[in-house]
Amino acid sequence: MIAVVDEEQATGIVADAYERYRKHFGRQNVPGILKCFATHPPLLEQMITLASTMLFIDGHLSRKVKEMIATQVSALNSCPYCLDSHASFLQNNGGSNDLLFSLSTGQLDDPSITPRERTLLEFVAKVTLESHKISPADINVLTTAGWDQSSIAEAVHIASLFAFFNRVANAFGLPSQHLSDLNPATLSFRGSNEHNEN
Repeated sequence: MIAVVDEEQATGIVADAYERYRKHFGRQNVPGILKCFATHPPLLEQMITLASTMLFIDGHLSRKVKEMIATQVSALNSCPYCLDSHASFLQNNGGSNDLLFSLSTGQLDDPSITPRERTLLEFVAKVTLESHKISPADINVLTTAGWDQSSIAEAVHIASLFAFFNRVANAFGLPSQHLSDLNPATLSFRGSNEHNEN
């Protein structure tokens, strides 16, 4: 395990950043992923800013769609910590257990996923697994489905950020917190048989 900066150990910039996070998000505890970032305090500060300006707000994409992407990408990247965390956030934003299971297993056939959303999620999977194969034809499919350039760009940003978050969480050894109603051990992850907030 790589050591993280726990709240009781935090001093200086890190302690200030943790307090800013708790106040801004109204949360009592600092999530494990931020404790990983705290090993490099400037990165921690940037991640808190990113969380408040892109990840956990409505933007070109709704918060629900962002959590759908976060859940799907975390499953594709076999990250139990982020999958559980963002499945829980998706539930809080109206996602059903069936939707969570569909996203977590890569079977995008849940009736609550609209055809338009399915097109975006299929693109997000390609960004995650085969970004080097993205072509103008992929973008044309999305625009035909009704996604504008800003929404497509934001989907790429969210998917790419979660590739980063997933790898940090896994490398630091963050375990699932079992926040969602689904048992992560029953889900089928790509490449294996197996977050509080990012």
